[in-house]
Amino acid sequence: MGRGTNLPRVGDFNQRVVLDRIRRAAHGVSRVELAASTGLSLQTISNIVTRLLARGLVVEGERKAEGRGKPRTMLHLDPRGAHALGVHVDPVVVTAVLTDLDGAVLQRRTLPTPVGPDALVSAVATTTRELLDAAGIEPAGVLGLGVAAPGPIDMSAGRVIHPPLLEGWSDVPLRDALARATGLDVLLEKDVSAAMVAELWRGNRMLRGTSLFFSMGFGVAAAVAHEGELFAGTSRNAGEVGHLIVDPDGPSCDCGHRGCIGVSAAPATLVRDAVDRGLLDPGTPRVTPRELDAALTRVCRQAGAGDRSAGDVLRTSARRVARGITIVADLVDADVVVFGGPSWSRLAPFYVPVVRAELAAHATLREMHPVEVLGSAVGDDVGAVGAASLVLDDAFAPRPSGLVGATGVVQP
Repeated sequence: MGRGTNLPRVGDFNQRVVLDRIRRAAHGVSRVELAASTGLSLQTISNIVTRLLARGLVVEGERKAEGRGKPRTMLHLDPRGAHALGVHVDPVVVTAVLTDLDGAVLQRRTLPTPVGPDALVSAVATTTRELLDAAGIEPAGVLGLGVAAPGPIDMSAGRVIHPPLLEGWSDVPLRDALARATGLDVLLEKDVSAAMVAELWRGNRMLRGTSLFFSMGFGVAAAVAHEGELFAGTSRNAGEVGHLIVDPDGPSCDCGHRGCIGVSAAPATLVRDAVDRGLLDPGTPRVTPRELDAALTRVCRQAGAGDRSAGDVLRTSARRVARGITIVADLVDADVVVFGGPSWSRLAPFYVPVVRAELAAHATLREMHPVEVLGSAVGDDVGAVGAASLVLDDAFAPRPSGLVGATGVVQP
């Protein structure tokens, strides 16, 4: 986490630094402790805390005595101080959430993904109104709406380019369409990047070192964070690892190669392998994303019940994915790998042991440091919570890398 500066011109950044420290202090933090940890003067801290209290973002709590000094008043985040809406667009289901300032979900709705962008925009507008009505919050009481969608995305124009498996989608101006339909400020981001933001916003385990988030859904995508800050890339589309070849003898990919990591983990591949092994009937419906998702769930249930052949289908995919993860982890020198996404909870029992073993045995940097393999701290709704976290992050998170001016000091 960043340290502040006492220069008057960076008050907004300093305020974000202080709020972030208060938010991440599990048992509260005093003004004196804030001054020590941020490098700001006690007077600067006092002024910032006064503003945060006035805005309702922070509350004063218990008084804590330490030694002979005057008891210190502990400061805590007030989760009710701000709210955000988040929507994750998946080929099977759209998930919408309303969160508080801490990123906790207050209201949640899911609906089958409508066919076509116009139908989706209308459905999201209706669903977000329902979330706010259920919580008794006026639209003016939310900071905005975050949207997580499959990439690639033209971030500057707010357009979803060619999302896989979304029928009728091609170069869709989703951000502006949703802003008009909802009357809210809208932020659009790749779903895997939004998921990483959720992990960073909700916890402390990825704020040091270099972390990877792998999203498992109808493909594989990755996000990278260093020292708690997302690496976005030139066009903010970093993490497109789907065509990383992990098995030259693996399944054929639409790109013309074999054994790409995306096709190796795709539900269509796993379901086809299950049909070939006689685990599923050849007539099993598997044309639409919803049908593929249902068939994959059946395979996972069979594997969970002890069917060795079903387990082999999943473990074969896991070994291929693990090779790709090892390559990417070495490339960025990651010390934490976190998994999540629409398919992850079903795949986790079979993937986690394989990925951990692969990293421990074959990662080039394993002798320098271990690589921890974890599941999402946010859960199955990490995409939607991440979308809401984008709004919170945009409003409140300190970003030192984006604030360095010509003088080399942090600037607003």
